[in-house]
Amino acid sequence: MNSTTAASPYLSRRDVFALGFMTFALFLGAGNIIFPAESGLAAGHTVWLAALGFLLTGVGLPLLTVVALARVGGGLPALTQPLGKVAGAVLAVAVYLAIGPFFATPRTAVVSYEIGIVPFFGSSSTGLFLYSSAYFALVLFLAITPNKIIDRIGTIITPVLLLALAMLGGAAFFKPAGALGQALDRYQDEAFLQGFLHGYLTMDALGALAFGVVIASALRSKGVLAERAVTRYSIYAGLIAAVGLSAVYLSLFYLGATSQGIASEAQNGGQVLAIYVQHIFGPVGNLLLALVIALACLTTAVGLLVACGEFFNELLKVSYKFVVIFFALFSWLVSNQGLEQLIKISVPVLTGLYPLAIVLVILSLLDRYWHSTALVFRGTMLVTLVFGVVDGLVAAGFAEWVPQVFSRLPLAQQQLGWLMPAVVVVVILSVLDRYRAVRESATAAQ
Repeated sequence: MNSTTAASPYLSRRDVFALGFMTFALFLGAGNIIFPAESGLAAGHTVWLAALGFLLTGVGLPLLTVVALARVGGGLPALTQPLGKVAGAVLAVAVYLAIGPFFATPRTAVVSYEIGIVPFFGSSSTGLFLYSSAYFALVLFLAITPNKIIDRIGTIITPVLLLALAMLGGAAFFKPAGALGQALDRYQDEAFLQGFLHGYLTMDALGALAFGVVIASALRSKGVLAERAVTRYSIYAGLIAAVGLSAVYLSLFYLGATSQGIASEAQNGGQVLAIYVQHIFGPVGNLLLALVIALACLTTAVGLLVACGEFFNELLKVSYKFVVIFFALFSWLVSNQGLEQLIKISVPVLTGLYPLAIVLVILSLLDRYWHSTALVFRGTMLVTLVFGVVDGLVAAGFAEWVPQVFSRLPLAQQQLGWLMPAVVVVVILSVLDRYRAVRESATAAQ
């Protein structure tokens, strides 16, 4: 892009698509590839109903999060402002640490190692050490200059990832492993709900809370400074990413649904994909899968590291480069603890945070309907926090610590027990807010 365009608040069509491709790549981690295949395998002939449920939460929630962040300028601190300075800062720090160096970023290295490297060379602590060292060196190289992230990810890495995914998705539709299978287990009666829950479990709304600032920062590096322009292009990027994610999810659902004949014994989506690519492509298929997973994990790790760098640079007034170097080294150390240990610790924390993220985004999109956003935000988030802690305890294996009343709530068994209480509290506080607004207006008129 020439200097004239760089100084302009407008992007070329090529740059808009590059931004959208970058956003797509940031969201597409290993879990986004594994979950649809796993859900599709169980869905069988109910695949499209399950896929619809998955798209609502796996694509819809992250897109809403991008829109909510775009409305406030791209940053999580602005989104949490109605909670108060201290509570908002605590929530933001918890989110960034969870999806950054503590859990999600190290997991990208371990998952890509387990799926992309172990099938060829076996598993060993030395192998993980060498792979994670090279992996985080590359992540750091890509993240340390965030002004180049659109060019490096959006125009170089993502096209390679899209090509590999197109080969995999095209094969799923044009060369399926078999016919649609039978609906298994709960998918027989509640395919939509099971797909909805699998999309929910991708936890991309948490990632979106971080990626909003990456998108805004990338736009500003291209000379887009006006708030309206940042909002508009952020939404464009979210829509492009949503279309790309939907196409990937639908093809992987179909791949899983038609693979029961060869992968009926698979324990997870990673195994489904490995069996399918071996069946269709032979030994080359393992290389294709390794490439897809490695690039998907790499781009997500870069986005998370950039987001954490931007956030803590602003919060602590510490050099951005120092923050990303420190977090890259920290993530590297954590990744060498192994996948099983990471999952054991991270799932309860992420499960507890996710309801808070969803409620925060929904409230932010509806904030114009309230006179006092602080009243509604704080009350609803407090109730959601209680249920988030409950879900986290259950996910950690401490269900006996949780009072029985929580397990009797609608959707509690699906870790959605927070939903109805949050809705009820929002309604009550909205009525109270309207009543207070009417009283204040009456008092002012006297």
